[in-house]
Amino acid sequence: QLQLVESGGGLVQPGGSLRLSCAASGSIRGIYVMGWYRQAPGKQRELVGQIQSGGSTNYADSVKGRFTISRDNAKNTLYLQMNSLKPEDTAVYYCRWRGWGSDYWGQGTQVTVSS
Repeated sequence: QLQLVESGGGLVQPGGSLRLSCAASGSIRGIYVMGWYRQAPGKQRELVGQIQSGGSTNYADSVKGRFTISRDNAKNTLYLQMNSLKPEDTAVYYCRWRGWGSDYWGQGTQVTVSS
């Protein structure tokens, strides 16, 4: 079993930056992709970006060039660096780790971009 705990959300002005963290506890054996999703009020949850076990990444078009996913294998932690934030980035952000036959979600962290 794996537990994921996100942190780093908060209120930021447009153009600002935040870094989200997703710390995993438990066995990560078999995990092959880690990602960030977000859900804005009244909208469906959407993929922000993800990183494969081999290191390749992909991002939603809306965040390309502004957001960067990285990981620290020694700390079992996934990060999302968010720069040039816009009001439309406001959402609850979730991390998700998937393996063969397993699928884990964090509890979510609120990001609000507002002046």
